[in-house]
Amino acid sequence: MKTPLKPKNRPAGNIVLFALVFGAIGLVMLGGLVTWGTGVIKVNYARSNGETAFQIAEAGVNYYRWHLAHAATDYQDGTGQSGPYLHEYRDKDNNLIGYYSLAITPPPAGSTKVIIVATGYTAANPNQKRKIKAQFAIPSLAKYAVVADAAMRFGAGTNIYGTVHSNNGIRFDGVAYNIVTSAKTSYYDPDHSGGQEFGVHTHATPIDPLPPAAVPSRPDIFKAGRQFPLPAVDFAGISLNLSDIKSQAQANGVYYASSGTQGYHLVLKSNDTFDIYKVISLISPPSGCSASWQAQWGTWSIGTSPSAQSFLGNFANPANGLIFIEDNLWIDGQIGAARLTIVSARFPDNPNTNTSITINKNLLYSAYDGSSTLGLIAQNNINVGLYSDNILQIDAAMIAQNGRVGRFYYNSYCGSNYVRSTITINGMIATRYRYGFAYTDNTGYTNRNINYDANLLYNPPPSFPLASSQYSLISWQEIK
Repeated sequence: MKTPLKPKNRPAGNIVLFALVFGAIGLVMLGGLVTWGTGVIKVNYARSNGETAFQIAEAGVNYYRWHLAHAATDYQDGTGQSGPYLHEYRDKDNNLIGYYSLAITPPPAGSTKVIIVATGYTAANPNQKRKIKAQFAIPSLAKYAVVADAAMRFGAGTNIYGTVHSNNGIRFDGVAYNIVTSAKTSYYDPDHSGGQEFGVHTHATPIDPLPPAAVPSRPDIFKAGRQFPLPAVDFAGISLNLSDIKSQAQANGVYYASSGTQGYHLVLKSNDTFDIYKVISLISPPSGCSASWQAQWGTWSIGTSPSAQSFLGNFANPANGLIFIEDNLWIDGQIGAARLTIVSARFPDNPNTNTSITINKNLLYSAYDGSSTLGLIAQNNINVGLYSDNILQIDAAMIAQNGRVGRFYYNSYCGSNYVRSTITINGMIATRYRYGFAYTDNTGYTNRNINYDANLLYNPPPSFPLASSQYSLISWQEIK
């Protein structure tokens, strides 16, 4: 008979060992879970603090935007002292949440661009900071390529690369590469009889229907579309106080009183100087060359003989960028790395003696990055005369305060110059009355190109008028 098998003896210590091993593993896992949980809490806490700090920084930017709306030229937070400027940030129950610090960079001369850097942090964790950099600026009148107070007509052959606006209606038969707007829903086009037309319309085939028909889409003419009605531009507001510019020019700029003759001829130089002449005589119109229906009609062209003008000297551009001529002005040449505003006006202000600016030869920038900037403000017209360059380029922001920007009517009796090839404007036009460099009988400039200069929007020439009194946000970013 077999002896039954007996179970082996298992030492009690093995059970204890297993318990210790699994217990240790459990403790390690538990410790890991605790550490992980603690880390998650810390990360979430840090994220919460960081998000709160970011919102505090945003509050700082919004605060200073509000401040500028009420004190547009205060870049010292109302303290009169240099920054940075520290503010408490509290909740609705007045509990302290944190702080924001503001560093404010005022605009450079001639610009309206303000830079604000807001640093936010919580009271609980002041070492965790978030920074926001924002730029605000007031747009200048040069937000438009063309802005007018009168009904406008842009004929075939006109190409405009910039926004166009009129407080009256616009007939546009050229090509607009940016939006065209009017303050009118409909109006009577002064160029023909008939019913009212859309505030912005075209006669390019097929001619727009009359209201109340639907406004057709015309991407061949209006590449970016058309809108009407929109709010009018305040031309009364843009009428500059030219006497203030005169005083600034007399104090720290360049000022010339009445010439006693026809006016002055100013030639800009790329070395930041200018030549100036006294204009003695103008070219008389040929027989039969006249347009008596246009006020102040003339050739507006300086005589070609040496005695037609007298050289007065070469002078440096003024530090404040203001040149005031109390007489008619002819201007051409090439501006260097300078920012100038040149005004032609006569006081007391009388419509019968208001002065004009004439450009018959190229007026150019040396660079197109905003370092060369020219503003021309005429009390009356900005003219292109009879004897103007066949291919003419004007680099400037131009304002005809009480008149128009354009060319007088010259017929075939005026000689071969009555028809010109191409005029190109790099800048902008603001005109009280109807602008134009060509007429419906194909006289004037056959090709007309107006290129908008975006550098003028927030970096206009000195003392150039603004389109608004309020700052606009132009950039926003978080920085490290």
